[in-house]
Amino acid sequence: MIETENEDDFFQHVSLHIDPKQEPVRIDKYLSDRLGKISRNRIQHAIRAESVLVNELPVKPNYKIKPGNLISAVFPRHFSEEDAGKIQPQNIPLNIVFEDDDILIINKQPGLVVHPGVGNWDGTLVNGLAYYLGVDHLTEDVESFQNRVGLVHRIDKNTSGLLVIAKNDYALTFLAKQFSDHTIERTYYALVWGAPEPENGKIEGNIGRHPRDRKSYQVFPEGDEGKWAITHYETIENYYYVSLVKCNLETGRTHQIRVHFNYIGHPLFNDEKYGGSRIVKGTPFSKYRDFVNNSFQVLPRQALHAKTLGFVHPTTKEFVRFEIDLPADFEECLQRWRKYYLSRRD
Repeated sequence: MIETENEDDFFQHVSLHIDPKQEPVRIDKYLSDRLGKISRNRIQHAIRAESVLVNELPVKPNYKIKPGNLISAVFPRHFSEEDAGKIQPQNIPLNIVFEDDDILIINKQPGLVVHPGVGNWDGTLVNGLAYYLGVDHLTEDVESFQNRVGLVHRIDKNTSGLLVIAKNDYALTFLAKQFSDHTIERTYYALVWGAPEPENGKIEGNIGRHPRDRKSYQVFPEGDEGKWAITHYETIENYYYVSLVKCNLETGRTHQIRVHFNYIGHPLFNDEKYGGSRIVKGTPFSKYRDFVNNSFQVLPRQALHAKTLGFVHPTTKEFVRFEIDLPADFEECLQRWRKYYLSRRD
């Protein structure tokens, strides 16, 4: 019996209960026969990455399954042949923070879409990665493209900051397991309207698609819809009108930080989709309104930056952490609010 569960867009859970009459057979061959769309080579990578467990324990590719075994596995999603065939390599500037044989760490600029999709097949980070990694799907087979451009997460178009890219299928599988298990360390800085109470805490609430606007998300506090989500936050600076907060994701849902802070009444500064592109805190007299509008122009996007990213490296098995400074537009906006707050307080 096969049970599958989709986990966002980047990986898939598989659960198999072995039939009591099943004869012993190598687990990699068994899974290859049962999961026709996943090659035996990829299954072996998943086993070596300990993304395939038998009775909750890792095994080797030559392990022979037995009646009654419970197999649980996490497999990364790859670009489909149809989608891979639409993606042209493009010379798009990439801010590379770190690179080795397994991974790339990218500091993504705001305005750059990560993942191509319907009506948006060029000008994305993936197009730039295909060019940088020397992938040409016109001359190479699709599996080569899929193996060398590996996504395990994304950040929104207008969010800046760190992304990890897998450069081979083993690294992709190894990282996907960590994202699936929520063991990745991710810290974001956000500028939110007002001052959250308490200053430090966590926001809980299932996140799912908005029932009327399918491009937006909302919190379902009763947990009857959506997926479980937790955001831990710490107030770094309080300027009364706005606050700089540090957020650590326990889960990684689409638009999670933006949706959670909107839910508690403190939307991100200049987040048009979730209520932050208007004056939320402060009396809208003309000088203040002009100051806010000018600040919107300085930071013409939601005030969110993926500052820190930490995980276990696929090859060294050591925990690595990367950190990047706030971009210029975010820092300039912060300086404006600091000066404004201090002048009003004095």
